[in-house]
Amino acid sequence: MSTQKTAIVTGAARGIGAAVAKRLADDGLAVAVLDLDADACADTVKAITDAGGKAIAVGADVADEASVNAAVEKVVAELGKPTVVVNNAGITRDNLLFKMTVDDWDAVMAVHLRGAFNVTKAAQKYMVEAEWGRIVNLSSTSALGNRGQVNYSAAKAGMQGFTKTLAIELGRFGVTANAIAPGFIETEMTAATAERVGVPFEDFKRAAASQIPVNRVGVPEDIAHTASFFISEGAGFVSGQVVYVAGGPKD
Repeated sequence: MSTQKTAIVTGAARGIGAAVAKRLADDGLAVAVLDLDADACADTVKAITDAGGKAIAVGADVADEASVNAAVEKVVAELGKPTVVVNNAGITRDNLLFKMTVDDWDAVMAVHLRGAFNVTKAAQKYMVEAEWGRIVNLSSTSALGNRGQVNYSAAKAGMQGFTKTLAIELGRFGVTANAIAPGFIETEMTAATAERVGVPFEDFKRAAASQIPVNRVGVPEDIAHTASFFISEGAGFVSGQVVYVAGGPKD
């Protein structure tokens, strides 16, 4: 019987999610690469399998409970019972409060918060059964407040409360829950932000780096490394924590 652990990484077609999925595969886990469109996951899955790892592409809308439950059943059938979940799926619908629509608010809440709730709820029974589990939720430095992101900031702050409560409820079953709050990470999402504000991406990154103590912007692998730590056997006494991976102190 295989002792290989199975992980679900949401929003894993690209960016931070893809980097986390690849890193967990390198760490020896079988990885379900989950995104809205299974076809979009092909590159991440190929990178993992080409490197000798085990992965499948799974299409699901994390905001939809039935879609998530079906996806988790597929993971159980094709990879194994998931005992690791990385809730990374996210979207932005940035605007100042007075211009933000209810749809913009609801869309962000649905993907980040309801999505993390749906995936974690569907997978937690396998963790409890195994008496071992790891949950890693993606927050953001925006949780501390960020102009034009009242929806995203609220969702990312919510991820921290969600994480701490999971740590309290599931700890007795050998399950840890932690959150990573990235600062400026070079991804398609931050490139889109630069485009929205009309600044060339290289200039945007340079300006950001000048405000970061380590004098560079982050890359998805920085987040993947932190996720790898939280999921490791050695991190079993670390739970309910929020680590700001931002090149300097945040609080």
